[in-house]
Amino acid sequence: MLWIILALALWGLLHSWTASLSFKASFEKLFGEKIMRFYRLGYNAFSAISLLPILYLIRILPDAEVYTVAAPWSYVMFAGRVVAVIGLFVGVFQTDTLAFIGLRQIIGLSGDERGKLVVKGLYQYVRHPLYTFGLLFIWLTSYMTENWLTVYIGATIYIVIGAYFEERKLLREFGEEYAAYKARTPMLLPKFW
Repeated sequence: MLWIILALALWGLLHSWTASLSFKASFEKLFGEKIMRFYRLGYNAFSAISLLPILYLIRILPDAEVYTVAAPWSYVMFAGRVVAVIGLFVGVFQTDTLAFIGLRQIIGLSGDERGKLVVKGLYQYVRHPLYTFGLLFIWLTSYMTENWLTVYIGATIYIVIGAYFEERKLLREFGEEYAAYKARTPMLLPKFW
């Protein structure tokens, strides 16, 4: 488990560092403004590819079952995972999907360079629906092993901490507009009342 924890920590540090405004500014200064059109797509690709060593460690390291949820509860958990996947897609489509992926920047479609604050749809219930549905997806696993449990705990810690850092970035970017949104909308757990 120690290797998985170290790999997750390294991935988290790299992921957060390359997402920071200071890293982006340094990258732009080093490589020029034109290359920044490719930054978001490259960042997404790097994030996905750099997860592969962690998945490899999960597969090759010794592992043991922690629990298995039997039917009918496993079906309920599976249905929850389906809802989570749908929620993830809806959350992405409620933002500027092309910009989220990094394609809007490359093909040069017009749009506000800063982006706009999305507060409708799923975003009226939680500020980070992608994190909420991502956590729902991983924790509704009906078969858990020690290696996967280690990854899920690490991912949960990273998501919660990352959400706080993202909030600081959004406050700098959107100012009072985000502060008002933050005051009325919960971070991860929705309030429907």
